Amino acid sequence: MSKNKKKIKVAFPHMGNIYVAWGSALRRLGVEPYIPPYTSKRTLSLGTKNSPESICLPYKLILGNFIEAIEGGADYVAMISSPGICRLGEYGAGIQNTLEDMGYHANYIELQLYDGVKGMFRFLTQLTGVKNPITIIRAIVFAFRKVFATDRMETMLSYYRAREIRVGDAEKAFKRGMKLIYEANHYRELKKAEKEAKAMMQKVEIDTKRDVLQVDLTGEIYLVQDPFSNQNIERELGKMGVQTRRTLTVSSFLRDAIIPKMFVKGETHLERAFRLAKPYLSRDIGGDSLECVSDIVYANEKGKDGIIHISPFTCMPEIMSQNFFPAMREDCEIPILPLIMDEQSGKAGYITRLEAFVDLMRRRKRKKEQELAASSAK
Repeated sequence: MSKNKKKIKVAFPHMGNIYVAWGSALRRLGVEPYIPPYTSKRTLSLGTKNSPESICLPYKLILGNFIEAIEGGADYVAMISSPGICRLGEYGAGIQNTLEDMGYHANYIELQLYDGVKGMFRFLTQLTGVKNPITIIRAIVFAFRKVFATDRMETMLSYYRAREIRVGDAEKAFKRGMKLIYEANHYRELKKAEKEAKAMMQKVEIDTKRDVLQVDLTGEIYLVQDPFSNQNIERELGKMGVQTRRTLTVSSFLRDAIIPKMFVKGETHLERAFRLAKPYLSRDIGGDSLECVSDIVYANEKGKDGIIHISPFTCMPEIMSQNFFPAMREDCEIPILPLIMDEQSGKAGYITRLEAFVDLMRRRKRKKEQELAASSAK
């Protein structure tokens, strides 16, 4: 891209902190990332107003992100697409047609998820005009490193948030640290930024003796990753003394679908899914359903206190996976809480369900401890 040419602004939809990675890759390739205002009630309202009524929540939020991005001056909107049973493969055509019908004429470009590194290379070349393969590969690898750094910080946040003395301190430290990670433009800067971000988090005052519950979050990946769409479930659980672990992360997806197997150590999430889900589900039925079924088995094996399944209303793959839960409850001791989200989901009832689930897990944990103590006394 010519230096005299005005930098194009490219917007991606929000999904948690994924902007940290794609923004960095675009900057290295001479393109200005346009980060839309973080998903809000206005975003949801714009998306819902211009979407088919029965379409799932992620579609509505992504459309709302794009509308706000175009209104803010984005030249391109970039969408992720995928083959298979999930409606994600149809998002692109629907969103593109809707934007055109609304009179928005920003350029639309799509990245096919399961084309691996080659697909990302083609996508970035088409978007930026950069044809040097070494430059493109370096940008991709740098973005991957930011994904892994972000996921490590998310894990650290979950630990501190469940134990913090003053509610909100851990999240404040996390946001300051993520700003440093986002602004890092080179490997050394990234390493230094992550070290400083961790140091900020470690300064948060915590109660290391607090009785903390361990809960896994599974379900549709967008809702698991995105705080607005899942109504900040990890923050709410943290207030109740619950440490969460996302079973579906961007880094696990990279290991499954993008990074060549020769560079991946150990069993990937998808490989584990096929192994553990087999008694209940022998094939992939779309979306994240196979992973969700296996995640329950895995959480049960690891002795977690509970698992929460989060899915969008009308998401067929997740509806199918929930049909296996009754049979799984007969084989697995772990409590399972299914949560179905849409634009009508109310906060009060949602919190009440979380509180009841946490109470259930605490009673179950105390009972098991009492039984173990009684057994040891004999």
